[in-house]
Amino acid sequence: MEALYAALRFFQTGGLFMYPIAFILAIGVAIIVERYAYLTVVGINNRRIWKRILPLVRDRKYEVAGELVAQSNTAMSKILGYGLQRAGSGGKGEDVQLAMEEGVLEFIPRLEKRTHYLATFANIATLLGLLGTIMGLIEAFSAVAGAGPAEKANLLSASISVAMNTTAFGLMVAIPLLLAHAFMQTKAGRVVDSLEMATVKLANLMSVDTRSAQGRT
Repeated sequence: MEALYAALRFFQTGGLFMYPIAFILAIGVAIIVERYAYLTVVGINNRRIWKRILPLVRDRKYEVAGELVAQSNTAMSKILGYGLQRAGSGGKGEDVQLAMEEGVLEFIPRLEKRTHYLATFANIATLLGLLGTIMGLIEAFSAVAGAGPAEKANLLSASISVAMNTTAFGLMVAIPLLLAHAFMQTKAGRVVDSLEMATVKLANLMSVDTRSAQGRT
């Protein structure tokens, strides 16, 4: 309880700029939770559909694989569906891979959606903290100007301590947001890497089948 009371006192003595920084923190946390859940679900669904599609492609059951991806709504199934459609229309391995790479580029903005706001919010929180401190210092020196010589030192030290709370809170918000931004970018990058890996594998498998068919003819 003492820690909670100390945190409340810290917030209350920081001034009006503590409230917009707290608002930025709330929005940032909401984005982090939403993006983490979304990317986690996308990664799990992509791995699940890939494990089902890969054996079918290896066994050259392209029609069954096409039906399976048509029934799924995951990013992986959509991208593989582009490749299977191109292969079904007589496309070569390079054409199949190009179709799937276009699908990857289509899904990248969805994976990175709203993540860039975290870095922006971190910068805004830092600047608001500095602005709050500057405004607090201006008020402090204005109040000290009319005080007696004996009281100036005490008033100035107390006012500066309160003004610094805003900068401290801004940094406490900005640092986790920057770390979360880097983490989400890495997590989204892993999903993109898995999609690109799947496109290359599928294209290579189909290229091998095409060359084998041409060799038999």
